[in-house]
Amino acid sequence: MKKIQYFNKIALSAISFVVLLMGATTVEAQVKEAAKPTVSADSAAKVAKPRRGTSQGLPDARLNYAPGKPVKYWSIATAESVMARYPDYREAYWKPWSYVQGYMFYGFEMMYKYTGDKKYLDFIKKYIDNFVDEQGNYHGDKLANLDNIMTGSSIVDLYGYTHDERYKKAAEQFRSVFDTYPRSADGQFWHGNSTPNMWIDGVFMGQMFLIRYGKIIGDTKYCYDEAAKQITVCAKHLQKGQSGLYLHAWTEKPEKTNWADPQTGRSSEVWSEGMGWFALVTAELLAELPKDHPKYTEVLDIYTRLAAGLKRTQDPKTGGWFMIVDKGDQPGNWIDPSGTGMFTYFIQRGIDLGLIKKSEYDQVVAKGYKSLISFGQINDHGLVDVIGGGDGISIKKDYATYVSYKKMTNAKETVGGFLWGTAIVEKPKKQ
Repeated sequence: MKKIQYFNKIALSAISFVVLLMGATTVEAQVKEAAKPTVSADSAAKVAKPRRGTSQGLPDARLNYAPGKPVKYWSIATAESVMARYPDYREAYWKPWSYVQGYMFYGFEMMYKYTGDKKYLDFIKKYIDNFVDEQGNYHGDKLANLDNIMTGSSIVDLYGYTHDERYKKAAEQFRSVFDTYPRSADGQFWHGNSTPNMWIDGVFMGQMFLIRYGKIIGDTKYCYDEAAKQITVCAKHLQKGQSGLYLHAWTEKPEKTNWADPQTGRSSEVWSEGMGWFALVTAELLAELPKDHPKYTEVLDIYTRLAAGLKRTQDPKTGGWFMIVDKGDQPGNWIDPSGTGMFTYFIQRGIDLGLIKKSEYDQVVAKGYKSLISFGQINDHGLVDVIGGGDGISIKKDYATYVSYKKMTNAKETVGGFLWGTAIVEKPKKQ
């Protein structure tokens, strides 16, 4: 009996020791776990998800266009291809809210006006409603740079078509950003709100919103005055001699910017896509600006000199425009479909508005359009591919860096320029 009791004591002691050891191990693990830095869900997502590029869309997207057969309206086929590829347009580019959607939506609005087909407006609305709630609050990216303001134009547009007050309220949130947005000493908005760098494309990103806001919602005097100021101040800084053409960017702090000339603060080249955006916004302001506005004549002069410069630099062989517009004879330069689409739109828009003579510029448009559609192809899925463009190009330090930029199929800005250029020339009717 004593032996049994003795062995029971030993067993109980052993069990207690194991329990204590397990407890200590658990506590040690808990201490180690507690010592680990905590990561928020947002931070974890940022770590886990690398910056995505421009998507080619759903792999099973299909349309009925046939490779090798004529396309009656490239504009319709392109817009339909965008909708087929990206049923959720938030998934198309490097982030859900970007300037590209707003840029593309101007083309979609043209398609809606020309064809009367509501599917184009519905596609815009479906996207915007992801970012504007029932109370009219905007929930997209911070409005800390001009790029993020661009797609606010589509919110204004939807208010114009629907008169839904929540779009007006959301648009007012964009409008208020300009009241405190940082500027250069002579009044040009910085491209982003952290550095005093002024990009020519930023004029388009910010002022397309103000032009539309002034036309549809109100505060018209401020909006048109500001848009005219941004265009004229930018032109003063970036004009390249008497060519009528404009450089890519300038800065107030050249010592902190590797692309800027240390004396002038200006970048080195006339980049087609950047100047294309400047061309577009200049034409669109003239479409709305009263002829008795104090800046009308100055803006018109910018327009007409730019049109003349583009006529002079158009490639006589292809009808397109080079990536570095005024250096078509330099090695490595290439015809840029993005700039070609923009400039084709710009000149045709001027003809339509009576800013320039059709007799002097209609062949410029015809040759530009012919060059532009040579970059369009129908792939095996019946979708439009736009080839030969550069995706997401920013300021470069020199000519060689610009022209060596890698090209890709369906570069996001190129598809937008292709749509703008084909739409205004074709002015398609509903099929």
